[in-house]
Amino acid sequence: MTSARRCSRTACGRPAVMTLTYVYADQTAVLGPLATYAEPHAYDLCEAHSERLSAPRGWEVLRLQRDTVDRGPSNDDLLALADAVREAARPAPRRPAPEVVGDPRQQTSESGSGRETGRKGHLRMLTTDH
Repeated sequence: MTSARRCSRTACGRPAVMTLTYVYADQTAVLGPLATYAEPHAYDLCEAHSERLSAPRGWEVLRLQRDTVDRGPSNDDLLALADAVREAARPAPRRPAPEVVGDPRQQTSESGSGRETGRKGHLRMLTTDH
């Protein structure tokens, strides 16, 4: 899988394949597979720069195995997508209509500044008496 993102190193235009993040509290540099999207506090590195990575003295470098085979979306990804589609397709719960006494077109708005003269869905058209 090729990446549209480039290596974060200055003057390097090669495609990024790994993402570097720092865990300052643990004095650890974590180099792992390319993140799904660019993070502001992470660095995307090309193959060459990820192999030559060194950390500050006293820091540990944790290298996570890069998956070289594009396996496509995982079951978790597919289930999350299916749940989101189901949720979007679910009809909104119906709220009981407010009880109206008399002609609804003669009712005043909540602010008392106009009369309702029309309705379309959840929108109301108000006119003022001025």
